[in-house]
Amino acid sequence: MSTIYDITCRSIQGDEDTLAKNKGQVLLIVNTASKCGFTPQFQGLEDLYKKYHAQGLEILGFPCNQFGSQDPGKDEEILGFCQTNYGVTFPMFAKIDVNGPDAHPLFQHLKAEAPGVLGSEAIKWNFTKFLVDQTGAVKERYAPTTKPSDLESAITALLNAQTKRA
Repeated sequence: MSTIYDITCRSIQGDEDTLAKNKGQVLLIVNTASKCGFTPQFQGLEDLYKKYHAQGLEILGFPCNQFGSQDPGKDEEILGFCQTNYGVTFPMFAKIDVNGPDAHPLFQHLKAEAPGVLGSEAIKWNFTKFLVDQTGAVKERYAPTTKPSDLESAITALLNAQTKRA
C-alpha cells in the first residue's frame, strides 16, 4: 500500500472499492458504535457533513464492536439505526476491527500516521476521529470525547487551504 487511496473498504451495503474516489477531499474518518455514550455524536457528524460536504468534506463512518460490544448488530441494522435516529447521509462502511491482529488496513494506516497519547497506536474507544487532508495526509487524531463541532475550525482551515491553492 502506497497511500490511503489504495486501501480497499467495503461499504455498509457490501460494495468494495478503494478510497481513490476521495482524492482531493478532506476526510473525517470515525470508528462508530450504535449503543455507546458517544452515539449522539452521529448528529454532530451529520451536521458537519451537511454544512461542508459541498465544499469538499467527506465523513466516513466505520462501525466497530470492539469496545464494550456496543455495535453488535448486522450492517443493515446499524445503517437503519443511524438513518432513523440521526438522519445519517454520510457514507457508512461494513463493521470492522480497529485494533488487534484483524484491524482493518485503513485503521492500521491511520494509527501509524497519527499515534495517540504517549505514542500509543491503539484506539481507546468508539468515536476516535482522524482528519485527513486533500492529499491523503493524516493531519490529526481526536479523542472520542472531542465533539464533532470542535473540529469545525480544523476542517474549514483545510477546506480553505485547498481553495487558495486552486
